[in-house]
Amino acid sequence: MTISHRDPNAPHCPAYNKERELIHVDCASHCYPDGSVGIHDMCFYVKKDEIVALCGPNGSGKSTLIEHLNGLLTPNKGAIWVNGRLISVGEKTDLWKEVGVVFQRSDDQLFAPTVLDDVMFGPLNLGMTPEKAQAAALAALESVGAADLRERLPNYLSGGQKRLVSIAGILAMKPLVIAFDEPTSDLDPVHAGIIEHLITDLRERFRISAVIATHDLDLAARIADRVCLVKNGSVFAEGEPREIFYDIALIHEAGLEPPQIVKVYLEYCRVHGREPDARPVRMDELMAAIR
Repeated sequence: MTISHRDPNAPHCPAYNKERELIHVDCASHCYPDGSVGIHDMCFYVKKDEIVALCGPNGSGKSTLIEHLNGLLTPNKGAIWVNGRLISVGEKTDLWKEVGVVFQRSDDQLFAPTVLDDVMFGPLNLGMTPEKAQAAALAALESVGAADLRERLPNYLSGGQKRLVSIAGILAMKPLVIAFDEPTSDLDPVHAGIIEHLITDLRERFRISAVIATHDLDLAARIADRVCLVKNGSVFAEGEPREIFYDIALIHEAGLEPPQIVKVYLEYCRVHGREPDARPVRMDELMAAIR
């Protein structure tokens, strides 16, 4: 994959490929009631078995796009397909079981008396019997490493524990895609690492695609298959991490700073008079490159 630049004057996004794409956003725009623009002529897609990172500064439109992917918001114009359904014209029945959203603030997602009750809520609304809903909830908690929290009160969990329970609540419904809004932004390093590993693990074990809205380019570099740079409500460039993150002018155009691995490698190459040909984006790649 090479870097793809989006022409803001182009009349349409690339054509929808139903065979490979779980989500396709075609020139979608959304304005909030106060007139502020959330997204504008947004072109975006998610393929099967893919982790895609939406990278941009605060206010760039990442969270607004996330809320369009499972029908929480509807575009004022443009079209959105999810798993073959055109959801932007009202086909939203049970959409939340196909695309789950893990919010930046876990407290916006947790409301039941106990963790188990919270994770059971989705399966119960899918029509499962209480017995099957409980089995699905316990399996989801086990999958995220939070089975020991099932009787706890959500209000008294740590931030990292709340994030795990929020993910379990989505996982219990067996979605095709999980969209994470700043999944590690307010977590300590240990829990941030747990969440990072979990995102990749869900793809490997359950073939769940992931969308990660983040301004943490180090996280995106480590786990994303594809990076979409977002500015002024639109994706203006996309490509593989090692292509996107070594285009320093492009990163600065997005209002961001390159990942630390990229900075270290470029400085190493400058000091030693070497061409930065290896383009590492993870620590193991960096160590191999400087040896």
